[in-house]
Amino acid sequence: MPPTRPTVDLPRVVIVTRKTPFELLRERHGTGGQVRFYLESKGQSLAPYEEGQARFEAALATVFAALPPDRRRVRVDRGDLDRFVFNGDDVVAVVGQDGLVPNAAKYLRGQLVLGINPDPARFVGVLCPHPPAAFAALLEWVGTRAGPFRLQRRVMAEARREDGQTLLALNEIYLGCRTHQSSKYLLRAGGREERQSSSGVLVGTGTGSTGWCLSVARQRGLLAKLPQPEERRLVWFVREPWPSVATGAELDFGELADGAELTLTSELGEGSVIFADGIESDWVEFLDGQTVRVGVAGETLNLVV
Repeated sequence: MPPTRPTVDLPRVVIVTRKTPFELLRERHGTGGQVRFYLESKGQSLAPYEEGQARFEAALATVFAALPPDRRRVRVDRGDLDRFVFNGDDVVAVVGQDGLVPNAAKYLRGQLVLGINPDPARFVGVLCPHPPAAFAALLEWVGTRAGPFRLQRRVMAEARREDGQTLLALNEIYLGCRTHQSSKYLLRAGGREERQSSSGVLVGTGTGSTGWCLSVARQRGLLAKLPQPEERRLVWFVREPWPSVATGAELDFGELADGAELTLTSELGEGSVIFADGIESDWVEFLDGQTVRVGVAGETLNLVV
């Protein structure tokens, strides 16, 4: 009988979670009793929070139970992702709502991602489509690549500053002022350029076409222009460009094929940043004279579906 390969040699499983609404309230108020008092004083019930917490804990318990005792594993909270070091062969299990996948994706470099939906009554499950009970079968597929699952390579966007700093995004990249001040920059696209003052620029992927970019595209009647998740094409939108004697509003939308770039040079002395997928705490500086180029990334999100 051939020797069994010890599970210690298998890739580490990284379980990514975020604090639940109940956990956030408990952190704020100290105890479950204080949370109940606070909610009831506002005319609300604790019951939905407790039910959501119970479903999450049950899902997490199912995921951990599917791991052999000697299988390497680590759990990391969304708030610690920017400080966590992923191994190249990690298997990343995201347990939570769909938005947690983009939060993790920007820190990954080709690792397989398994999205687990702990609460189908509350979460759609586009990026976390699997029930907790499927986790054991998903791990088996990772090892054998045989079974009912497949690998979906979702396209990402990359922003690259002139000094070499880079930022990846699964949904969208935002460029502009981090407050409500106007974003001022020189935009270049498709051989044209325009100096602009706006509420910032969005560059979105096919995955992002179901989120922030979808909202902008719907307002402008551009839904047909949005890419598909595995299509190597991006779209960009200028948010509320302001025409004046010094700024224009002609270049407010465009598409970026694979290899094409959108270039912005900042003309804002302070407060201008680049961030990805809504994580404003992890940003790249974008101040006067600094230039950024945005295009289709070489990396993809490798999602098992």
